[in-house]
This record gives sequence, C-alpha cells and structure tokens, in this order.
Amino acid sequence: MSEITKAVIPAAGLGTRFLPITKSMPKEMLPIIDRPVIHYVVEEALLSGIDDILIISGRKKRAIEDYFDHSPELESHLKSKNDADKLKLLEDVYSHCSIHYIRQKEPHGLGDAVQIAKKHIGNEPFAVLLGDDILQDTIPCTLQLINAFKKTHSSIIAVQETPKEKISSYGIIKGQKIDESLHLLEDIVEKPSVQDAPSNLGAIGRYLFTPEIFDCLHDVVPGIGGEIQLTDAVKLLLKKQHVYAYNYLGKRFDTGDKLGYIETIIDFGLRDEQMGDQLREYLKLVMKQ
Repeated sequence: MSEITKAVIPAAGLGTRFLPITKSMPKEMLPIIDRPVIHYVVEEALLSGIDDILIISGRKKRAIEDYFDHSPELESHLKSKNDADKLKLLEDVYSHCSIHYIRQKEPHGLGDAVQIAKKHIGNEPFAVLLGDDILQDTIPCTLQLINAFKKTHSSIIAVQETPKEKISSYGIIKGQKIDESLHLLEDIVEKPSVQDAPSNLGAIGRYLFTPEIFDCLHDVVPGIGGEIQLTDAVKLLLKKQHVYAYNYLGKRFDTGDKLGYIETIIDFGLRDEQMGDQLREYLKLVMKQ
C-alpha cells in the first residue's frame, strides 16, 4: 500500500455564515490572531508527513494563493531592515511543501470538491482536511489517521463525541467498536435529529480515503441544488470495502460558526506567551462588569 503523501483541502465554499466579510475575504483566510485558519490546516498536513497539497479553490479565493506564495517586496523590505525573525515567519509559510490549486467552478458540494482532485491524486490513498476545523494534539489528527491506516489499509474518517444540542449539525456514525479508537463503520447519517442519531460520534472534517472513493463520488446521485455529498459517497464505499471511524480525543476548534471562531481566538490568545497573561487579566475585568 502506498505511503500517504498527498492531501486535498476543499476551500471553495462561499462562507455565507460570515457575511458580509466573506464577500471580499475567503473564510479560510479569517485570522486567528496573526495566522489564517487555513495556515493551521496546512501545518497539520505538513506535520503528518504530507508534502503535496491540493487546495480546491474558487472565485475570489486568490488571497489563499497569495498567502502561500513568495512576497518579493515584503521580503526585500525585511532584508533591508535585517529582520531575520519575520523573514523566517514568511519562509515557514511556503517553503516546506508543494501546494497546487484547482478551481471548483460552481459550489456543488463537498463531494464535488473532492472529486475534482481525482486527476491529481491518481491511484493513491490521500487525506482530506476541511478548513473549518483546527485540530491540535501531541500527534496531529491526520497523522493519527495515517497510523491507523497502516493497520487497516482502509478508508478512515475522524469522529468525535458530539454534544446532544449539536448532533443535528453533523454526520453521525453507526459502527461496531473494534478498540478504544476504531469503529468498523456500518452507516453514517447526515444531520439526524437526536432521536434518530445512531450514536453521538460525529465526523469532524478529517478523512483518509483509498482511491475507490472517486468511483463512489461519480455514482452519487446529486441532491438539492445539484450538490454531491461526500457522506453519500462514503455510504456507497461501505458496500464495496471496509471503512473505519477513528475516535479523535484531541482538541478541536470549530471556526465554522461565529461563536466557535471567537472561542478559538480567545483560546489561542490565552496560550500565547506574549499576550496570554494580559488577555487573562482583561477577561477577568470584563467578567466583573
């Protein structure tokens, strides 16, 4: 079985939950203090040993490409100031991997975005990382999936225990428990009610697929608005081969909604060596008001 060296990051969504700012700024470029959300997603892939990344982009997403590209004027300015620290910050953004871009011409769903990657991926297993979630652990989530894949040689989706009030927002799995981390997937239900949910384990935006997923995506019947759902493709894949769910126990930051985004900024700020103590004192003052 091939080593996993490629990742797909779908980043073509319209970001309607963050309008009006996403009218001109990609939601993936929303800052977590001084780095955009997508920076942490790419960083996770790199820390997992992946050095070939395909970003599925869209209209008005040029800022993503600019972020991961050289900036000659800025670099020249920093060199003239002998600012080696900031130069290194820039180099860390673009110097450790090969990033490619393909545009999704119309927003036809997550499954369509992944399907676009078929030619680039070829006949290899690959990771999919969604930009709404920042996942942090001693061992990156994607690397945990890769390690599990070495044992199962099967597609794996990352899941996490989901609060009851949020179950209807996630793809919830039904599975047979293999060990503390792995479940053999039996079904996945997209956004069920609490009463209809087969468990409390929800998909959290990290996947590792064998190339057979592309045939399943091709066979998916488009839903409302012509969208191709990745969940539907996973259901078809279940009929052909084993698929596993991996219970991720690390920290997850959901930047896909406004409250989760603010919580992420506060959490990162509190852990920042330079501002953490000051922010903590400020929050204490605010809570007294």
